[in-house]
Amino acid sequence: APCPQWPYCRKRCSYCNFNTYVVRALDEAAVRACLVREAQTLLRLSQVHRCVHGMGSEWAQLRPSCPPAAPHPLPCSVTSVFFGGGTPSLASPGTVAAVLEAVAGAAHLPAAAEVTLEANPSSASASRLAGFRAAGVNRLSIGVQSLDDAELRMLGREHTAAEARQAVEAARGLFPGRTSMDLLFGLPGQSRDAWGQRLEAALGLCDDHISLYQLTLERGTALAAQVRGGALPAPPQDLLADMYETARNVLVATGFRHYEVSNFARKGALSTHNLSYWRADEYIGVGPGAHGRFVLRGEGGCSREARVQTPEPITWMREVQSQGHGTRSRAVLNPLQQLEELLSLGLRTDEGITHERWGHFSPQLSLQDVFGEPEEARALQQSGWLVLDSGGLRCTWAGLAVLDSLLPDLLWQLQRA
Repeated sequence: APCPQWPYCRKRCSYCNFNTYVVRALDEAAVRACLVREAQTLLRLSQVHRCVHGMGSEWAQLRPSCPPAAPHPLPCSVTSVFFGGGTPSLASPGTVAAVLEAVAGAAHLPAAAEVTLEANPSSASASRLAGFRAAGVNRLSIGVQSLDDAELRMLGREHTAAEARQAVEAARGLFPGRTSMDLLFGLPGQSRDAWGQRLEAALGLCDDHISLYQLTLERGTALAAQVRGGALPAPPQDLLADMYETARNVLVATGFRHYEVSNFARKGALSTHNLSYWRADEYIGVGPGAHGRFVLRGEGGCSREARVQTPEPITWMREVQSQGHGTRSRAVLNPLQQLEELLSLGLRTDEGITHERWGHFSPQLSLQDVFGEPEEARALQQSGWLVLDSGGLRCTWAGLAVLDSLLPDLLWQLQRA
């Protein structure tokens, strides 16, 4: 699952601490060439293109290391591509098309593969979105964040609520059933009633997928400074919990499945790409600051690596031009680290971690061995937070809302085992 990153924005939002850059002039052709070359290099290192027909790609993606007497099995194809950012909708459709052509040339990209583009309403006109569809995009994720103009100004967003509605409506016309929208809650000064109104407005506008994120006041951002300085009030924790629980109940009552801590879908419109993260599949990060997790079969490797690309765009471009990729750091993940990631990510979903998936990473130590008998894990199950049964390990409805408070005990239990 390649994840091309477009790190550029027109402006930095007041709450943003992502690896984003605002530049006066941009040589898009040069950036495009580097994205293409890095995608080709990393796909070649993963050898995703050298598959054996009929081999199950999911099984191959989940194997963490090679058996001593057998080579690491190869993923058959790319299952999804996700253009993130930054604001990738500022890139031209030609750049998106070039990257997809590179992926298809270096690996097998099935016609049914999910290709998602993140978009801001300020760069999501109907004509522009049509260009992305023609380039190969078949799913859109729109950063609406709020449907209130005052809240949008506080967040430093470029668009108005009316522009957000127009963008979502245009996207739904071009990508019916495959348009997602992001909303933030827990904004400084936001009341329970105001959040209810935003949620009601979103339900009247959204397609079949919606992502709800509690605003995090990150150190170094303008919004965090305003709250710390007393210019804006920090929302109390009990209000944040109420907002989240209200949203869960409202969305489920209107036909959405709460399939991940922050994500809701109906009519089967789950995000294939994001599920690959939560299921601990392999993915390849392309572009400044991108992260990846994959096996370097092209170098004879059989161990899963964590890789981070150089965050600064100019430096990243120089490195790609000179060596084919801009990897800043790479580290082999040991078996415990892989299981920690699988546990932390897998429990975010309503399906949890199946016995089969766990067994791919831990063939000798089962879920039952780790979490079946020990006192800490049993207490969480008896308290109604967790379930361990024939399906695997997963959070209950109540547990999903407090996962962060459950994980320390579970990770400690895993480390002891």
